[in-house]
Formats: sequence, C-alpha cells, structure tokens
Amino acid sequence: MLLTPDYIFKSIECISPDFLREKGITALVLDVDNTLTGDFSQTLEPSVQKWLDTMRGAGISLTIVSNNTAERVRPFAEKVGLDFVPLAAKPLPPGLMVARRRLGVPRRRMAMVGDQIFTDRLAAGLYGIPCLYTMPRGGDHQKGVQFKRKFEPFWIARYYQKGGRLYE
Repeated sequence: MLLTPDYIFKSIECISPDFLREKGITALVLDVDNTLTGDFSQTLEPSVQKWLDTMRGAGISLTIVSNNTAERVRPFAEKVGLDFVPLAAKPLPPGLMVARRRLGVPRRRMAMVGDQIFTDRLAAGLYGIPCLYTMPRGGDHQKGVQFKRKFEPFWIARYYQKGGRLYE
C-alpha cells in the first residue's frame, strides 16, 4: 500500500548503516521538520549530528528534500553540511527525482526518511522507493500537519498488523 510504512523507526538515530547495507540502500533523502530537528527549529541535537557523521563515515550519501522554502531549509542544510531541495511538492515525486539525479544513484539504492505518512511516505511510494518512517521529533505547529496526523494511526496500525516492528 502506498500509505503503509515500509519500516518504522523510533527516531532517525535508530537507522543504522548495517540496516541500510542489508536493504541495498546507499543514499538517503531526509526530511527536516520533526525528522532531523523539531518543527521549524534550526537546532541540531548532538545525537543527530553523530548519526549524520556515522552515515557519512559509512559512505551513505545524504541530501535534504523539504516542502519548506529555501529561506527555511538553507540555514539548516548549511549548518549540517548537506545539499537540499526546497519546495519539493511532496507527496508528488519531483523533489525526489531532483535529489536522485544529484545523488547519482539508481532508485533501487535510495530511500526517503521522514515523519509524515501523507507527504514523506506517499512521495516515496509514488516514486517507487522505500520510506524509513520515523516517529515525529516534536510537536506540530502547522494546522494542516495537525489535521493529517489524525489519520496516520490507521496506516501505522496496518504496518504492525502486517508483521512490521518498531526499530529502536
């Protein structure tokens, strides 16, 4: 199903290079708000910085794909040293297409990492790549996201009904 997560992680830090190697993934497309940092935050937690360093050290290519504007994403992307695609139009796949070309990897080698079913998971599904769904890092300040969150538990429950597990 397009909306049922492929994998659910407690947080982005729970995604390991070993897991990615097992799945043949060499590149990750990362959401920002509530995935790498809190909603609208420019602060990077030390544990996330350590995770980014671990991924880079393992040879995993990383880029940010966000529906936010360049004004929001650029300062954060520069702080963490990542390229970015703003105004990605998720759940539509154009932002993922741009990211794949920049990363120089085939689709079968990349995955989307994000905290929203109706943007990140759906974009990954429409583009034909797995989504490594993460539990949201903090509260949602946008009314549209708050509204969509009400419908996410159904799809998360389907993941567990199909035998999925929480990666911690």
